[in-house]
Amino acid sequence: MRSRIVLFTGNSNPPLAHKVCFHLGVPPGQALVGRFSDGEVRVEVGGNVRGMDVYVIQSTCPPVNENLIELLVMIDALKRASARRINVIVPYYGYGRQDKKDKPRVALTAKMVADLFSVAGAGRVITLDFHANQIQGFFNIPVDHLSGTEVLLEDVRNNQVGGEIVVAPDSGGVERARRFASRLEVDLALMDYRGAETTPESYIVGDVRGRRVIILDDMVDTGRTLLRAVDGARAAGAAVVDAYCVHAVLSGGAVEAIEESPLRSLTVTDTIPLSLKAEQCSKIRTVSVAPLLAEVVRRVHYEESLSSLFWKP
Repeated sequence: MRSRIVLFTGNSNPPLAHKVCFHLGVPPGQALVGRFSDGEVRVEVGGNVRGMDVYVIQSTCPPVNENLIELLVMIDALKRASARRINVIVPYYGYGRQDKKDKPRVALTAKMVADLFSVAGAGRVITLDFHANQIQGFFNIPVDHLSGTEVLLEDVRNNQVGGEIVVAPDSGGVERARRFASRLEVDLALMDYRGAETTPESYIVGDVRGRRVIILDDMVDTGRTLLRAVDGARAAGAAVVDAYCVHAVLSGGAVEAIEESPLRSLTVTDTIPLSLKAEQCSKIRTVSVAPLLAEVVRRVHYEESLSSLFWKP
C-alpha cells in the first residue's frame, strides 16, 4: 500500500509550498531548516520518512546560493533518513542561463547543478520552464519539465476581448510565443534588434497597430529585454501592451523601470516570491502554479500519466 504524500519545503518559497499542500489536502512535512551560528545550513527532519516517497519544494531563486545549498542539504538529510525516493520540485531552476559553451573558458552551470542534485540523492526532478529545453538532457534522473505558460494561457483566455496579437521579445522565445498564439488563435509578431549590441534599435515584424499586444517570455530579470519590446510595440502603434512571464526574478531596478514604462500590466506566476517592492507595484499581478504542481505530485505519487499536463503544441 502506497504511503501518504509527505511534502517538505525550504525557506525559498514557503507560501507556494503551503498552497500546494492545501490543494493536496495534506499538512506540510515537519523539518527544521535553519542555520548554525556561522551561517552553515542546518537541516533536521522532524518525522519518520523511512521507506516513503517524499517531495521537497524549493526554488533556487535569490539568494540563489543560499537556497541551492539548503535544497542539497535537505535532500541529503532525507536520503540519510532512509526515504525510498526523493522527488525534488524546483519551480524555478537557477543557474540555468549557462547551458552551453558559447565562449572559451566558461562554466556549464546548468549541467553542474543537475549533477549536484543526483549526487545529493534526488530521484526525480519536477520543474517549470527551464531557460532552455536542452537542460533536461543534463540530468541522469527522470525530469518532468512542465510549463507555467499553461497557467498564463488560462489567465489570458479569461481576459481575452479580441484583437490580441502575441509578440516574442527575442529570437529565443519565438517557438514559445508561436505555440501560445496558436492556442489562443491569434496572430504572432516578433521583435528584431539592429544596431550596436549595447543600444540596439527595436523593430517589430508584424502589424500591431491599434491592437492589444501580449508579450510572452519565460522570465523577467532586469527587464531590459521586456521593456525594449514594449517600446518597440508602442512605437509601431500598439494600443496597449501587456506582458506575461513565468519567472519573476526582477533584479536590480526592474520594478521601478516597469512602473515607469508604458507597459500596462505584467502577469507572473509564483514560482518565485515577489519582493515587497514588487507586491506594491500597481502593474504587477500574480497567478499561482500551485494547482498544477499539486496535480503533478498526486499523479507522480500514484504513478499516473503526466502527458495531459505537458505544454501542448
